[in-house]
Amino acid sequence: MAARAIWSGIVTFGMVSIPVKLYSATENKDISFNQLHKDCKSRIKEQRMCPVCDRKIEYEEIEKGYEYSKGQYVVLTKDDFEKLPLPNKNAIEITSFVHEDEIDAVCYDKAYYIEADEAARKPFALFMKAMTEKGMVAVATVAIRSKQRLCCLRAYGGTLMMHTLLYPDEIRVDKNKELPDVQISDKELMMASSLIDLMTQDFVPEAHKDQYREALLQLIEAKLEGKEVHEAPQVAAANVIDLMDALQASMESIKAKKQEGGTAGATGNGAEKVRKSAAKRAEEPVAAVAGDEGKKSRKRKTG
Repeated sequence: MAARAIWSGIVTFGMVSIPVKLYSATENKDISFNQLHKDCKSRIKEQRMCPVCDRKIEYEEIEKGYEYSKGQYVVLTKDDFEKLPLPNKNAIEITSFVHEDEIDAVCYDKAYYIEADEAARKPFALFMKAMTEKGMVAVATVAIRSKQRLCCLRAYGGTLMMHTLLYPDEIRVDKNKELPDVQISDKELMMASSLIDLMTQDFVPEAHKDQYREALLQLIEAKLEGKEVHEAPQVAAANVIDLMDALQASMESIKAKKQEGGTAGATGNGAEKVRKSAAKRAEEPVAAVAGDEGKKSRKRKTG
C-alpha cells in the first residue's frame, strides 16, 4: 500500500519555494494487546467519567485546562489556541545551514522523508545536490499538528530526510558533566582499548533483530496451535570481580568466536512468517471453551 502523506506544503529556500509532501520515515513494529476482562475475556471499554457529576462525558463537553496549582486550572478555549502566533502551517522555512556533526544525536526526535511534486523535481534535486556537495544540513522550522517544531533537512542517498529536533530545554542530559573521579591504570585503559579494537566492525542494520518481539510472536503462535510453551533457559551471570579479568575474558571470548567463523548472523524472516500466520489465525473466529480440568481448548466456527 502506498505511503500516505501526513503534511503537504512548500520548502522555502531563500526566494525559492519547492512544493513537497511529508511522510513518516519509520514504522512502529511493537505488538499491541487489548485489555480483556479476566473472567469473560471481553474487551475493556475506557470511558470519560466526571467524578463530581458521576456520569459519562461526551467529547464535545471537554475543554483544556492548564494546572498551575493543585486542583487550580487556567482554561483555554479553541479560540484561544487559534489566536496564538503560529508560523506558516504550510511551509518548512529554512533559516540556516550547518555541518551535520554540529547537531548532536540527542537532539534528534522523529524522522520523516520529503518528496517533491512532479513539477518541482529540478529545484528539489538542485537543493539536495548543493547541500550534499557542501556537506551541510538545513536548519528550519515547521508547524506540525498545531505545534511549531525545530527541524533539520539532510540528504540520505537520493532521499531528503527531515528530522524534528528537540529544543534545548527539552533535553535533560548535561553534556558538560565530567567523568567519575576514579583511578584508572594505563594497563586497564590499554586492555579496554584492545577490547574495543577487537569488537570494531561495520554497522549492518539488517544483522540486528528484535529478539523479544520474535519470541513474543512465537509464544502467540504456540498458544494458537495449543503447543507446549517452553521457557528459554536463563544465562548464568558471570561471577567476575576483577576488572582486568573481565576484560581479558571478553577478549578471549571474542577471539574464539572469530576463529569459529564469526558471530551468528541474522535470524532470517522467521518472525515475519510468525506474524503473518498469527494475523491470519486472528482473522478466523475462535471460541475458547474450558475443559473439565480447567484447560482451554480451541474450536473454530464453521459459519
